[in-house]
Amino acid sequence: MRRGFQLLLAITLFGVAVKAGTLIHQGKTTTTKQAEPGVSAFRIFNPETMAKPTAGYSQVAEVTDGNLIYIAGQVAIDRAGNLVGKDDFRAQVQQVFENLKAAVEASGGNFHDVIKLNYYCAESVDPTLVPAVREIRDKYVNTANPPVSTFVVVKRLVRPEWLIEVDAVAVVKK
Repeated sequence: MRRGFQLLLAITLFGVAVKAGTLIHQGKTTTTKQAEPGVSAFRIFNPETMAKPTAGYSQVAEVTDGNLIYIAGQVAIDRAGNLVGKDDFRAQVQQVFENLKAAVEASGGNFHDVIKLNYYCAESVDPTLVPAVREIRDKYVNTANPPVSTFVVVKRLVRPEWLIEVDAVAVVKK
């Protein structure tokens, strides 16, 4: 029963934190802005036929051109293979986003090319720390049109010292 309550609390706190800083999109659709105007290989939007998200994500990402880049789940391992932030959730989230940034840049893109993020957070993480994910994420993504996203609380990750894992999909202009 306690674990169920903690899970519900984590999801609720994440939603509240995300909602607090969210711009509510109005109009038919909103497209993402790229580094170079007019050369976007994708469009991120919220159809009028669906509920408007209030938690810092978009409903649909449509690939119109470019190369799909799939980035494997990233954990808080630095370039040398060392764990960053043992027992420090914020430090781990920061390293995860640095790893994602390095991966998309290695493919010729930038973080504004990311159209999908999947989060896997260990249930051992204190639910009051979950809002840090959005705070750190917002330093990297286009917050006016954030990527489509899924956030899942899991029993644990492959290694118990890993507190969060995030995978991504990007579209890089050819």
